[in-house]
Amino acid sequence: MNTPVRRIAIAVMAMILLLMANLTYVQVVKADDYRDDPRNQRVLLAEYSRKRGQISAEGQVLAGSVETDDRLRYQRQYPEGPLFAPITGYYSVIYGSSGIERAADAVLNGSDDRLFGRRLSDLITGRDPSGGNVVTTIDPDVQRIAYEQLESRGYSGAVVALRPQTGEILAMASTPSYDPNPLASHSAEEQTAAWEEYTSAEPPVLTNRAIDEIYPPGSTFKLVITAAALASGRYTPDSQLTAAPEIVLQNTSTPLENFNGNACGTSATASLREALQRSCNTAFAQLGAELGEQAIREQAENFGIGTADLSIPMPVADSTIGEIEDTAALQQSSIGQRDVALTPLQNAMIVAAIANDGQLMAPYLVKEIQSQELDPIETTEPDRLGPAIDAGVARTLTEMMVNNENSYSGSGKITGVQIAAKTGTAEHGVNPKENAPHVWYAAFAPADDPQVAVAVLVESGGDRSNLAATGGQVAAPIGRAVIREALGQQS
Repeated sequence: MNTPVRRIAIAVMAMILLLMANLTYVQVVKADDYRDDPRNQRVLLAEYSRKRGQISAEGQVLAGSVETDDRLRYQRQYPEGPLFAPITGYYSVIYGSSGIERAADAVLNGSDDRLFGRRLSDLITGRDPSGGNVVTTIDPDVQRIAYEQLESRGYSGAVVALRPQTGEILAMASTPSYDPNPLASHSAEEQTAAWEEYTSAEPPVLTNRAIDEIYPPGSTFKLVITAAALASGRYTPDSQLTAAPEIVLQNTSTPLENFNGNACGTSATASLREALQRSCNTAFAQLGAELGEQAIREQAENFGIGTADLSIPMPVADSTIGEIEDTAALQQSSIGQRDVALTPLQNAMIVAAIANDGQLMAPYLVKEIQSQELDPIETTEPDRLGPAIDAGVARTLTEMMVNNENSYSGSGKITGVQIAAKTGTAEHGVNPKENAPHVWYAAFAPADDPQVAVAVLVESGGDRSNLAATGGQVAAPIGRAVIREALGQQS
């Protein structure tokens, strides 16, 4: 063989090897990535040829599939779309999927390894293939109350309700919401119109505010600071702190004041119990500086703040206390401002841990995976993440939160049920003094036998000129209504 021919042969062989390597990479190494990519319309079209599994809660179908007479054999339907949209998400030929539709896609489309037996049986018998089913932990009645409480008032915000002993998510509402049904349409025009409407809406509607966004927690973060103080052994509820209406941040000329510049009581000092009840910024700035960054950061981490990769199974945005450069930054962080930012789910986890004798449970949304015949094939077991605080500190914090709740006004108090709670008002934005603050309510009940923990966030729901328009007046009635429903209490 002459030299030119040999060179051509070598080049051809090299190209064949490269082609084989590329095919191996695409079809083997990257196969799962391409198959799971929501932009892969070929896979989605194939999936529409078989019945997708249902998403349910306590026997109620939240998402199901119906047969059609067009080229796509099945169409997704959401009987009460906006109510459960933050949980189900959407399933669209053009725009892919979100929520449980995406997180549990392998189960719903039938490709999950746990459904292998059914797939094999379908192949042998010639039976139409179908997907498995997902049973959620959601209590539909609690979810409805949470959603309606926000939606009827025109609020942008979120409500999360947890069972403290297990981490089960009983409700996860986010408003404004959207209807997933147009996105599931087989009409490209209807899908496109809905997508354009939803993605241009202001405030955004496709965002699940309970887990996708982080917010300054304001005074609800004082529960973490109080926990750190009690856990240190250096402080009790009767420990005295400054009651000054304003202090200057350490080594700066920057003032920090209480809400509306109010003094924290009638004397020069206030107890930790009174400071928590009155949400005194100056007292907690002093307390944070005395505790130090390490104690506060460790306590925050024990409550789950700053831990990455939380999944319910949808991914949850990372909560954080941010960077703390100096004591002045620590003082601002100690009142839940500066760079401290939590999801509503994280705030619910904090109060749930206090309610659960200090034990932090992993939150979860999927109770059970079922086969196509509705037989259970996997049940979620509660997962204890560890002790956030010891039981004694949890009991003391509960007593202090009961004192808080009994000092709050606002509607929705439940006769015969003692709630333990903390409200919060949080500045935000580039010019925080010009924006209405976010307002929070974090609580659990009954205080002596906790069955439900809730966190309520109302975006920009406060009023700087009105002390009453804070968490106690705006967010607390929503939280109490959710607690009432979760406990089965009458109005």
